[in-house]
Amino acid sequence: MTTTNTLLAVNDLHAHYGKSHILHGVTFDVGQNEVVSLLGRNGSGRSTTLKAIMGIVPPTQGSILLNDRQLAKAKSYEICRSGIAYVPEEREVFANLTVDENLRMGEQAAKKGATQWTVEDMFAYFPRLKERRNVKAGSISGGEQQMLTMCRSLLGNPLVILIDEPTEGLAPKIVSAVGECIMDLQRKNVSVVLVEQKLTIALKVSSRVCVVGHGQIVFEGTPQHLMEDEKLLADWLAV
Repeated sequence: MTTTNTLLAVNDLHAHYGKSHILHGVTFDVGQNEVVSLLGRNGSGRSTTLKAIMGIVPPTQGSILLNDRQLAKAKSYEICRSGIAYVPEEREVFANLTVDENLRMGEQAAKKGATQWTVEDMFAYFPRLKERRNVKAGSISGGEQQMLTMCRSLLGNPLVILIDEPTEGLAPKIVSAVGECIMDLQRKNVSVVLVEQKLTIALKVSSRVCVVGHGQIVFEGTPQHLMEDEKLLADWLAV
């Protein structure tokens, strides 16, 4: 499916870990102000897709276009500067810097068409970070580190943000705040590619969903269409 006003277009993406062929022609696109979730079981290739888009796992074949600019052979820092941000599942923070210093590390000038985010915007989303702003990031909880990583990425003022398992291990109240934040990104002109294990959250925030299986997209459509397909749910998402 090709959306109108396509911002990010991934076509026939292949990637390997050593000799292991992980992605087998992943193809999907993301429109302006759209949230697209990549769903699937662990090991299906969802996280590798995000890493391949960011150049962390260099694609061995395929095309990645951001506003028609080819990024498939670009370095990760070039991809970041082009307008794509990445929030890894691993919650990578600068442990010896404070929360505030971590946030400042992510600040960049906004690209044309991108929303300009501020540190105060981040504190409005997650007041707990404001309370902890002068605490070293290595001393805060895992959930707070996840909030911090997401906010630091947003301060780069991206056109598209790739978010990998943002609610993993978070308390229900924080999960709800993350969901609200993702929906607000859509309202504020940021497109999102989300990898999320919690189906209820993914379906709530997504414009479209793509189910990944064995390194390929096996379904693409609306959350409603996914939930109406019981066989697909059983074959590709049931634990």
